[in-house]
Amino acid sequence: MKYVTLQNGVKMPMEGYGVFQITDAGQCEQCVGDALETGYRLIDTAAAYQNEEAVGRAVRGSGIPREDLFITTKLWVQDAGYDSALKAFDGSMQKLGLDYLDLYLIHQPFGDYYGSWRAMERLHQEGRIRAIGVCNFAEDRLVDLCLNHEIAPAVNQIELHPFHQQRDALRIMRDYGVQPEAWGPLSEGQKDIFHNRLLSKIAVKHEKSVAQVILRWHIQRGVVIIPKTVHRDRMEENLNVWDFELSEQEMAAISTMDIGHSEIIDHHCACTAKQLNGWKIHE
Repeated sequence: MKYVTLQNGVKMPMEGYGVFQITDAGQCEQCVGDALETGYRLIDTAAAYQNEEAVGRAVRGSGIPREDLFITTKLWVQDAGYDSALKAFDGSMQKLGLDYLDLYLIHQPFGDYYGSWRAMERLHQEGRIRAIGVCNFAEDRLVDLCLNHEIAPAVNQIELHPFHQQRDALRIMRDYGVQPEAWGPLSEGQKDIFHNRLLSKIAVKHEKSVAQVILRWHIQRGVVIIPKTVHRDRMEENLNVWDFELSEQEMAAISTMDIGHSEIIDHHCACTAKQLNGWKIHE
């Protein structure tokens, strides 16, 4: 496993395990346990995923020293704002059963995220969070946040995959020292990506799977990845990406797959803002 060093000096694994949509508590606990046994040390969850308790049980039951793990959770839109964010963080920590968090992210760029950020800065200064960041922040909102707060986001977790490569977003993150992290790194399987002719050809050459080629492509772009699967054999496959390298020609070929927009979610759409603001995860 390789690590990246965030702007505040914290080391973050370049590959982790995501638990989005694993809502069954027993299954989630089993999957996280399997991932940790397989070798993953970064686990990514969120209050909105409704599985923090299962993640926490798996982490505590793993027997792995806490300092060897990197645990991420996220603040939902419903809890945006200074006081609400402090309360939501305490709730997440109670569910996780942890004394501190490695990375806390604002999950969506909606609501009073400025108030949330001030609360997160306080929690970071108190030593309760090692690093703070955001998700789904477009370049303008990310730069605005960087320029108007004492602590700049250490991470921006965004949709990244061969069909939505976000070159401008990555350039801006590099300029401001923000580490990119990919959600949906395998494109959530859209456009039959696992049978794509170009990726399949590259995979055959390296004696790897298409998924491994995609994950390696992310890594060589300097992007942290959190692929999700409920199958242990695929967890192992996804982690086995450190023994080969894509050529410049192969990286350039994959760059031609970019369609320039998301087909999963559009954060610039008014309907998305309305939908996410209306999504309640608690009373």
